[in-house]
Amino acid sequence: MGFISEFKEFAMKGNLVDMAIAFVMGGAFGKVVTAFVEKMFAPIIGLIMGGIDLNDKKLIVKDGIAEVKDAAGTVVTPAVAEVAIEWGAFLTALIDFIIVAFVMFMIIKAMNKMKKPEPEPAPSGPTQEELLGEIRDLLKK
Repeated sequence: MGFISEFKEFAMKGNLVDMAIAFVMGGAFGKVVTAFVEKMFAPIIGLIMGGIDLNDKKLIVKDGIAEVKDAAGTVVTPAVAEVAIEWGAFLTALIDFIIVAFVMFMIIKAMNKMKKPEPEPAPSGPTQEELLGEIRDLLKK
């Protein structure tokens, strides 16, 4: 079998195609959840907390320094960015994750419920040797 036909067989297997579809749908679902959290959930939390934007909340560890230039326009002191812990963005991402994890849990739970339970194996009867032994015992009588 040639390389191309092997690859084609591999790529067209059901599990790979299913996984690709799930990956695309998961990405789209993630965007929907992110939009929900950022555009609907966060503003409500911000309103409750006094009109703040949750994504902008941060703990500044070290203030930034603006660039200083002399009269000729030469940079005397370069700018230094602030060092901050952006806990608001982290909290938003955490809420995002919790919602996605909960929805995935509910989907898996529903799928498991819809699966038909496997029938229990029929109780096994006596083996051929046991039957032959019984016939032998009956013939001896």
